Amino acid sequence: MWRVISSVFLALSVGSPSPAKPQSQGEEIARYATEEVRRFTAREARQGVATSADRLYAVNNSELAAYDRDTGARLAHWQGDPAWFPHLNSCTVITDELICANSNYPAVPMASSIETFDAETLAHKDSHSLGPLEGSLTWLVRHEGSWWATFANYLGKGGQPLRDHRATVLVRMDDTFTPQERWLFPESVVAEFAPYSSSGGDWGEDGLLYVTGHDRPEVYVLALPPAGPVLRHVATLSVSTEGQAIAWDREDPRLLWSIDRSTQEVVASRVPAIGG
Repeated sequence: MWRVISSVFLALSVGSPSPAKPQSQGEEIARYATEEVRRFTAREARQGVATSADRLYAVNNSELAAYDRDTGARLAHWQGDPAWFPHLNSCTVITDELICANSNYPAVPMASSIETFDAETLAHKDSHSLGPLEGSLTWLVRHEGSWWATFANYLGKGGQPLRDHRATVLVRMDDTFTPQERWLFPESVVAEFAPYSSSGGDWGEDGLLYVTGHDRPEVYVLALPPAGPVLRHVATLSVSTEGQAIAWDREDPRLLWSIDRSTQEVVASRVPAIGG
Protein backbone atom coordinates (compact mmCIF):
# COMPACT_ATOMS: atom_id res chain seq x y z
CA MET A 1 0.00 0.00 0.00
CA TRP A 2 1.21 3.46 -0.84
CA ARG A 3 2.04 5.90 1.89
CA VAL A 4 1.85 9.53 0.76
CA ILE A 5 4.27 11.98 2.33
CA SER A 6 4.17 15.74 2.06
CA SER A 7 7.02 16.87 4.30
CA VAL A 8 10.18 18.54 3.01
CA PHE A 9 13.35 17.20 4.54
CA LEU A 10 16.04 18.89 6.55
CA ALA A 11 14.04 22.11 6.74
CA LEU A 12 15.15 23.19 3.26
CA SER A 13 12.82 24.63 0.64
CA VAL A 14 12.43 22.47 -2.45
CA GLY A 15 14.04 24.19 -5.40
CA SER A 16 15.90 26.77 -3.27
CA PRO A 17 19.61 26.00 -3.24
CA SER A 18 21.86 26.94 -0.37
CA PRO A 19 25.64 27.25 -0.50
CA ALA A 20 27.73 24.22 0.42
CA LYS A 21 31.45 23.69 0.65
CA PRO A 22 33.29 24.75 -2.53
CA GLN A 23 35.06 22.42 -4.94
CA SER A 24 38.81 22.61 -5.27
CA GLN A 25 38.27 24.65 -8.46
CA GLY A 26 36.57 27.33 -6.35
CA GLU A 27 33.03 26.55 -7.46
CA GLU A 28 30.16 26.72 -4.97
CA ILE A 29 28.27 23.45 -4.67
CA ALA A 30 24.54 24.12 -4.34
CA ARG A 31 22.45 22.05 -1.97
CA TYR A 32 18.80 21.19 -2.59
CA ALA A 33 16.10 19.34 -0.67
CA THR A 34 13.78 16.73 -2.15
CA GLU A 35 10.20 15.98 -1.18
CA GLU A 36 9.20 12.38 -0.44
CA VAL A 37 5.85 11.66 -2.05
CA ARG A 38 5.25 7.91 -1.80
CA ARG A 39 6.63 4.66 -0.46
CA PHE A 40 5.56 1.03 -0.24
CA THR A 41 6.94 -2.17 1.23
CA ALA A 42 9.18 -4.37 -0.91
CA ARG A 43 10.99 -6.87 1.29
CA GLU A 44 13.67 -7.42 -1.39
CA ALA A 45 14.66 -3.74 -1.30
CA ARG A 46 18.13 -4.22 0.16
CA GLN A 47 20.42 -3.15 -2.70
CA GLY A 48 18.37 -0.93 -4.97
CA VAL A 49 15.39 -0.25 -7.22
CA ALA A 50 14.86 -0.21 -11.00
CA THR A 51 11.95 1.16 -13.02
CA SER A 52 9.90 0.56 -16.16
CA ALA A 53 6.78 2.32 -17.39
CA ASP A 54 4.48 0.22 -15.20
CA ARG A 55 6.75 -1.71 -12.83
CA LEU A 56 9.28 -1.23 -10.07
CA TYR A 57 11.98 -3.80 -9.37
CA ALA A 58 13.44 -4.39 -5.92
CA VAL A 59 16.99 -5.73 -5.86
CA ASN A 60 18.64 -7.88 -3.20
CA ASN A 61 21.96 -9.73 -3.26
CA SER A 62 20.60 -12.91 -4.88
CA GLU A 63 16.95 -11.96 -5.27
CA LEU A 64 14.70 -9.83 -7.47
CA ALA A 65 11.03 -8.90 -7.37
CA ALA A 66 8.75 -6.93 -9.69
CA TYR A 67 5.98 -4.71 -8.30
CA ASP A 68 3.10 -2.85 -9.87
CA ARG A 69 4.12 0.80 -9.98
CA ASP A 70 0.65 2.08 -9.06
CA THR A 71 -0.67 -0.46 -6.54
CA GLY A 72 2.50 -1.88 -5.02
CA ALA A 73 1.33 -5.47 -5.66
CA ARG A 74 4.13 -8.00 -6.20
CA LEU A 75 3.96 -9.42 -9.73
CA ALA A 76 7.01 -11.68 -10.05
CA HIS A 77 9.85 -13.03 -7.94
CA TRP A 78 13.22 -14.66 -8.60
CA GLN A 79 15.65 -16.28 -6.16
CA GLY A 80 19.16 -17.11 -7.38
CA ASP A 81 21.95 -19.30 -6.06
CA PRO A 82 24.28 -17.10 -3.96
CA ALA A 83 27.23 -19.07 -5.31
CA TRP A 84 26.58 -17.57 -8.76
CA PHE A 85 24.82 -14.37 -7.74
CA PRO A 86 26.68 -13.27 -4.60
CA HIS A 87 26.00 -9.54 -4.86
CA LEU A 88 23.46 -8.13 -7.31
CA ASN A 89 24.04 -4.43 -6.76
CA SER A 90 21.60 -2.71 -9.12
CA CYS A 91 19.53 -3.17 -12.28
CA THR A 92 18.18 -1.15 -15.19
CA VAL A 93 15.37 -1.93 -17.64
CA ILE A 94 16.23 -1.90 -21.36
CA THR A 95 13.18 -2.69 -23.55
CA ASP A 96 11.97 -6.06 -22.20
CA GLU A 97 15.08 -6.99 -20.22
CA LEU A 98 16.36 -6.27 -16.75
CA ILE A 99 20.14 -5.72 -16.90
CA CYS A 100 21.88 -6.13 -13.55
CA ALA A 101 25.33 -5.41 -12.12
CA ASN A 102 26.72 -8.38 -10.20
CA SER A 103 29.98 -8.62 -8.24
CA ASN A 104 31.81 -10.96 -5.90
CA TYR A 105 31.94 -8.37 -3.07
CA PRO A 106 33.51 -8.64 -0.51
CA ALA A 107 35.82 -11.25 -2.08
CA VAL A 108 39.11 -10.20 -3.64
CA PRO A 109 40.41 -9.86 -6.24
CA MET A 110 37.31 -7.92 -7.22
CA ALA A 111 35.45 -9.35 -10.21
CA SER A 112 32.11 -8.57 -11.81
CA SER A 113 29.53 -9.70 -14.33
CA ILE A 114 26.47 -8.32 -16.12
CA GLU A 115 23.35 -10.46 -15.68
CA THR A 116 20.28 -10.29 -17.91
CA PHE A 117 16.74 -11.22 -16.83
CA ASP A 118 13.35 -11.22 -18.53
CA ALA A 119 11.68 -8.03 -17.30
CA GLU A 120 8.24 -9.67 -17.09
CA THR A 121 8.96 -13.12 -15.63
CA LEU A 122 12.39 -12.38 -14.06
CA ALA A 123 13.77 -15.57 -15.62
CA HIS A 124 17.56 -15.44 -15.94
CA LYS A 125 18.55 -15.17 -19.62
CA ASP A 126 22.25 -14.42 -19.97
CA SER A 127 25.53 -13.70 -18.18
CA HIS A 128 28.44 -11.59 -19.42
CA SER A 129 31.59 -11.93 -17.31
CA LEU A 130 33.75 -8.82 -16.98
CA GLY A 131 36.24 -10.59 -14.76
CA PRO A 132 38.62 -8.46 -12.69
CA LEU A 133 38.72 -4.84 -13.80
CA GLU A 134 39.38 -1.57 -11.95
CA GLY A 135 36.95 -2.26 -9.15
CA SER A 136 33.62 -3.86 -8.29
CA LEU A 137 30.72 -3.15 -10.67
CA THR A 138 27.97 -1.48 -8.65
CA TRP A 139 25.71 0.15 -11.25
CA LEU A 140 25.19 0.18 -15.01
CA VAL A 141 22.83 2.35 -17.11
CA ARG A 142 22.26 3.22 -20.77
CA HIS A 143 22.68 6.82 -21.92
CA GLU A 144 23.23 8.45 -25.33
CA GLY A 145 24.22 5.24 -27.10
CA SER A 146 26.69 4.02 -24.47
CA TRP A 147 26.76 1.97 -21.30
CA TRP A 148 27.84 3.93 -18.22
CA ALA A 149 29.11 1.99 -15.24
CA THR A 150 30.74 2.65 -11.92
CA PHE A 151 33.45 0.37 -10.59
CA ALA A 152 33.68 0.81 -6.84
CA ASN A 153 36.73 0.64 -4.62
CA TYR A 154 36.66 0.48 -0.84
CA LEU A 155 38.62 1.53 2.18
CA GLY A 156 38.70 -1.66 4.26
CA LYS A 157 36.26 -4.54 3.70
CA GLY A 158 36.13 -5.58 0.06
CA GLY A 159 39.05 -3.35 -0.89
CA GLN A 160 42.36 -4.27 -2.45
CA PRO A 161 45.89 -3.15 -1.54
CA LEU A 162 47.00 0.23 -2.93
CA ARG A 163 43.37 1.18 -3.75
CA ASP A 164 40.67 2.79 -1.64
CA HIS A 165 37.35 4.62 -2.18
CA ARG A 166 39.17 7.41 -4.04
CA ALA A 167 39.89 4.97 -6.90
CA THR A 168 36.17 4.58 -7.69
CA VAL A 169 35.74 5.24 -11.41
CA LEU A 170 32.95 6.04 -13.88
CA VAL A 171 33.44 4.18 -17.17
CA ARG A 172 31.74 4.75 -20.51
CA MET A 173 31.54 1.48 -22.48
CA ASP A 174 30.42 0.54 -25.98
CA ASP A 175 27.83 -2.09 -26.92
CA THR A 176 30.33 -4.89 -26.26
CA PHE A 177 31.12 -3.49 -22.78
CA THR A 178 34.57 -2.41 -23.93
CA PRO A 179 35.74 0.66 -21.95
CA GLN A 180 35.98 3.87 -23.98
CA GLU A 181 36.48 6.62 -21.38
CA ARG A 182 37.01 6.90 -17.62
CA TRP A 183 36.49 9.62 -14.99
CA LEU A 184 37.31 9.87 -11.32
CA PHE A 185 34.83 11.31 -8.83
CA PRO A 186 35.70 14.70 -7.28
CA GLU A 187 37.16 14.92 -3.78
CA SER A 188 33.99 16.55 -2.43
CA VAL A 189 32.05 13.39 -3.37
CA VAL A 190 34.50 10.59 -2.56
CA ALA A 191 34.93 12.09 0.90
CA GLU A 192 31.22 11.38 1.47
CA PHE A 193 31.54 7.85 0.01
CA ALA A 194 34.17 6.82 2.58
CA PRO A 195 34.80 4.11 3.58
CA TYR A 196 32.52 2.68 0.92
CA SER A 197 31.82 3.85 -2.62
CA SER A 198 29.07 4.70 -5.11
CA SER A 199 26.15 2.26 -4.89
CA GLY A 200 23.83 3.80 -7.49
CA GLY A 201 23.56 6.23 -10.35
CA ASP A 202 21.33 7.29 -13.23
CA TRP A 203 21.37 10.04 -15.85
CA GLY A 204 18.61 12.63 -15.53
CA GLU A 205 16.61 14.13 -18.40
CA ASP A 206 18.58 17.34 -17.73
CA GLY A 207 21.81 15.66 -18.87
CA LEU A 208 23.24 15.50 -15.34
CA LEU A 209 24.38 12.37 -13.57
CA TYR A 210 22.76 11.61 -10.20
CA VAL A 211 24.84 9.35 -7.95
CA THR A 212 24.46 7.87 -4.47
CA GLY A 213 26.93 6.56 -1.94
CA HIS A 214 26.44 3.60 0.36
CA ASP A 215 24.75 4.97 3.46
CA ARG A 216 24.42 8.77 3.47
CA PRO A 217 20.96 10.37 2.84
CA GLU A 218 22.29 12.30 -0.14
CA VAL A 219 22.38 12.23 -3.94
CA TYR A 220 25.33 13.87 -5.71
CA VAL A 221 24.63 15.68 -8.98
CA LEU A 222 27.56 15.49 -11.38
CA ALA A 223 28.48 16.66 -14.87
CA LEU A 224 31.13 15.61 -17.34
CA PRO A 225 34.02 18.09 -17.14
CA PRO A 226 34.90 20.45 -19.99
CA ALA A 227 38.39 18.94 -19.83
CA GLY A 228 40.32 16.43 -17.76
CA PRO A 229 39.54 13.12 -16.02
CA VAL A 230 37.56 14.30 -12.94
CA LEU A 231 33.79 14.72 -12.86
CA ARG A 232 32.35 18.09 -11.83
CA HIS A 233 30.26 18.24 -8.64
CA VAL A 234 27.26 20.44 -9.45
CA ALA A 235 24.96 19.98 -6.45
CA THR A 236 24.00 17.75 -3.54
CA LEU A 237 20.43 16.63 -2.84
CA SER A 238 19.13 15.77 0.63
CA VAL A 239 16.86 12.71 0.56
CA SER A 240 15.02 10.62 3.14
CA THR A 241 16.80 7.37 2.23
CA GLU A 242 20.39 6.28 2.67
CA GLY A 243 22.45 5.48 -0.41
CA GLN A 244 22.06 2.34 -2.54
CA ALA A 245 20.88 2.05 -6.16
CA ILE A 246 18.43 4.60 -7.56
CA ALA A 247 16.37 5.03 -10.74
CA TRP A 248 14.40 7.79 -12.39
CA ASP A 249 10.69 7.23 -12.92
CA ARG A 250 9.87 6.42 -16.57
CA GLU A 251 6.67 8.48 -16.54
CA ASP A 252 7.69 11.47 -14.42
CA PRO A 253 11.20 12.80 -15.23
CA ARG A 254 11.66 14.58 -11.86
CA LEU A 255 10.55 11.65 -9.69
CA LEU A 256 13.49 9.67 -8.31
CA TRP A 257 13.10 6.20 -6.78
CA SER A 258 15.37 4.94 -4.01
CA ILE A 259 15.15 2.39 -1.19
CA ASP A 260 14.94 2.51 2.57
CA ARG A 261 16.93 -0.51 3.71
CA SER A 262 15.88 -0.23 7.34
CA THR A 263 12.17 -0.55 6.53
CA GLN A 264 12.55 -2.51 3.26
CA GLU A 265 10.57 0.01 1.25
CA VAL A 266 10.89 1.66 -2.15
CA VAL A 267 10.56 5.44 -2.02
CA ALA A 268 9.70 8.12 -4.59
CA SER A 269 11.05 11.65 -4.10
CA ARG A 270 10.32 14.84 -6.02
CA VAL A 271 13.59 16.40 -7.24
CA PRO A 272 13.71 20.12 -8.05
CA ALA A 273 15.26 21.42 -11.25
CA ILE A 274 18.98 21.93 -10.80
CA GLY A 275 20.14 25.41 -11.71
CA GLY A 276 23.42 26.23 -13.40
